[in-house]
Amino acid sequence: MNLDLYKNCKQCPRSCGANRLEGKSGFCKEDSSLRAAFAGLHFGEEPLVTVFGGSGTIFITGCTLRCAFCQNYQISQNGFGAEVSSELFTKMCLDLQNKGAENINIVTGSHHIPLLAQFIKDAKNNGVTIPFCWNSSAYESVESLELLKGLVTIWLPDLKTLDKEISTKLFAAPDYPEVCTKAIEWMIKNNPIKIEEVKKGSETKEKLMQGVIIRHLFLPGKFEQTADVLSWLKENADTKAFISLMNQYTPVPFAEDKISLKKRMDSLSVIENRLVSQTEDLDLQDLIEAFDFDYLFYQELSDDTSWLPDFNNKMPFPNKLSVGTWHWKDK
Repeated sequence: MNLDLYKNCKQCPRSCGANRLEGKSGFCKEDSSLRAAFAGLHFGEEPLVTVFGGSGTIFITGCTLRCAFCQNYQISQNGFGAEVSSELFTKMCLDLQNKGAENINIVTGSHHIPLLAQFIKDAKNNGVTIPFCWNSSAYESVESLELLKGLVTIWLPDLKTLDKEISTKLFAAPDYPEVCTKAIEWMIKNNPIKIEEVKKGSETKEKLMQGVIIRHLFLPGKFEQTADVLSWLKENADTKAFISLMNQYTPVPFAEDKISLKKRMDSLSVIENRLVSQTEDLDLQDLIEAFDFDYLFYQELSDDTSWLPDFNNKMPFPNKLSVGTWHWKDK
């Protein structure tokens, strides 16, 4: 196992220099040991990923970004999670596979690519046969992504913004636009689309076996920046990848101390921290029609906020969205 990238850490674009091999935490707030918060079947992903059985999600603790609006802030920023060995990771994957998962979906593993690459190899060598899916912010170096080549075949990167002011204020990453576009270009180049038709009873669905679904979350009040993102995607990804435009931005009821909350609210001042309006939803639909992507997924607008997770709970998500198989508080 090659963990050299953890020494004077340079395994993500921040190159923060922490010696994570000696127990020091990087910008991601994690050392070289892997921690996770939750594993379970998830039914809220795009239809090509969820299919019949749901996506077998494993939520990793820590993150390379500091997204001010993060719905998973308890694990990405506040450290909820327990250490996971290679043996436990393989067991988690096999449990999900045995429950009918269509794939193993690694959520926010960008700060642990060297270790996860080895863990995925170990899982494949011990009976995991379903595809692995990489669900990330795309704030990743191509050098690190190369470690996942041939191991991960389904990629769910975000393209959050091409606006440096927004990425600086909201994510603490001024270089996010250039870094993530390079990462996404690498993903597309190395993972041409492969789809299979699968049957369950009399019903047939399409299942993504290899390829990229690029996600963009519309930020309330920032229509022009979404138009810029879709323009880039039309030029660089249309017909070669799938697009998922998301309209479910939801203000999170952060449970934090006053100083942390004030800092977070200051970052959020760059956008309108509210639900997406019906007018914005209609404008987005017009924008989609104008760009005419080969394949674009767009959900119906909803004011339901019950899906927001709480990783203190054994079931962080509503039952209709997820079926848990492991939780960080499990003995």
